[in-house]
Amino acid sequence: MIDNKISIKGDPIVDIQRGAMGHRATWTGLTYTKAREAGKAEEAEKFIREAISETGKVQGAEIKAKCQEPENVSCFAETFLTPNVVKTFELEFKTKTEERVDVEFHHCPLVKAWQDLGFDDATCEKLCDMAMDGDRRIAKAMGFGFHLGDTIAKGCKTCQVSFFKKGNK
Repeated sequence: MIDNKISIKGDPIVDIQRGAMGHRATWTGLTYTKAREAGKAEEAEKFIREAISETGKVQGAEIKAKCQEPENVSCFAETFLTPNVVKTFELEFKTKTEERVDVEFHHCPLVKAWQDLGFDDATCEKLCDMAMDGDRRIAKAMGFGFHLGDTIAKGCKTCQVSFFKKGNK
């Protein structure tokens, strides 16, 4: 059972950001579920993953261009995970070094949008994995490794995400 609590409430910027992310998640979720209803789940998943991955490639290139030390994973994290993003996802840095960043997300606005649409846990988990293709591609654009551990969509307490210099798993 997915438990996706919010503890940061009433912050106007966070509320706007969560709303925008939720709207994006609604489009993606409804696109996938409508295709699934039409017997086209596999095709829809393929296209959604390709589009999200391409978005990650574009975003990764933008982050790399903004990052003053693009080979420094901590610098990348500061560029990618801005203070507003940290509050939006209620992030907690577990490790933040030049070699590695381990982050726990305590809230996911995408999962909340899918829950609000009444999607079952399995659909939320599938959509979450598709969405993570963006982060996987951002890591690739930076030249970093990526690991996704627990996720809120799998019913875990947090999402565990790691970015690291390759060879430093």
